Amino acid sequence: MFVGHGLLAFAIAASVAHRRGWSTDRALAVGILAGLFGTLPDIDMAYALFGLVTGAEGLFAASNAFWAAASVVHRAVTHSLVLGALAAAGFAAWRARTTNAMERTHVWFATVILSFSALLVSVFLASGPLAAVIVAIFLLGGLAIVHVAGALDFGPGIILMTALLGLLTHPFGGLFTGAPPQFLYPLDVTIIADQVLLHPDPTLHLLGAFFVELTTIWLALFAVARLRGWDLLPRVRPRAALGVGYAGAVFAIPAPTLQVSWPFVFSVLGVGLIGVPVRLRRQVGDHWYTVVTALTAVTLAGLAYATAYLLVG
Repeated sequence: MFVGHGLLAFAIAASVAHRRGWSTDRALAVGILAGLFGTLPDIDMAYALFGLVTGAEGLFAASNAFWAAASVVHRAVTHSLVLGALAAAGFAAWRARTTNAMERTHVWFATVILSFSALLVSVFLASGPLAAVIVAIFLLGGLAIVHVAGALDFGPGIILMTALLGLLTHPFGGLFTGAPPQFLYPLDVTIIADQVLLHPDPTLHLLGAFFVELTTIWLALFAVARLRGWDLLPRVRPRAALGVGYAGAVFAIPAPTLQVSWPFVFSVLGVGLIGVPVRLRRQVGDHWYTVVTALTAVTLAGLAYATAYLLVG
């Protein structure tokens, strides 16, 4: 769900901006801003790079070390709704200190610094130095996004709304693929105790989560198409239909589950190479034909595999 978090926030923000009468470029820009904030909580995966380095004796060993390290911090402090709301307010305040409309910018600066410092100290006391370092990286990443927002001439109000949208929707996206995050960290309150199962069969559950991810990607693509005034169907090249041939993979790879998903994930995403043009083209916007064709091929491949699995199983 790494991609879906940001694209869902993008689709919502861009669509709302469009309905409010914003220009196409402005609506896309605010969508991108929301998408960046929607991806920000997964910056905690930076710690997994430590596992990748320490376990780099081989491909599979490095992969196992990467995910083992990621499990230590992933979906913890950065996925808290409490921290997300506080951080969103802090990011907006940071932007407010640089706007001409705001006076006493030194007060805003001091307020943000003290707030973020208090947040880091609280996390340190509650969960130790590693969690505090992860939150520090999270805050620095957010300030980088605020810098982008400033370059796009968005004020503190838009930053607050897009940050809230991205940071508060993100934690719910992983409910299908793992244990629920600590929604109200540092409070010891459980909102959702268990992973949400889409189907008792582990393979069908994984396929369901895969289609949820695909749906968020399609929503983002439809949002772009609506803003640009495009019709997506003519942008699907006929060779996308070759994706249905992936049904044969049901005999070639182990039935995928959340525990062993990589053979399915990498191979089905590889079907997207069908979208790559045979010859280089120079038409403006031709890359969107590649994107739409690739996504259509992957979608057909997933549907074909799911159908074959049901028939064979």
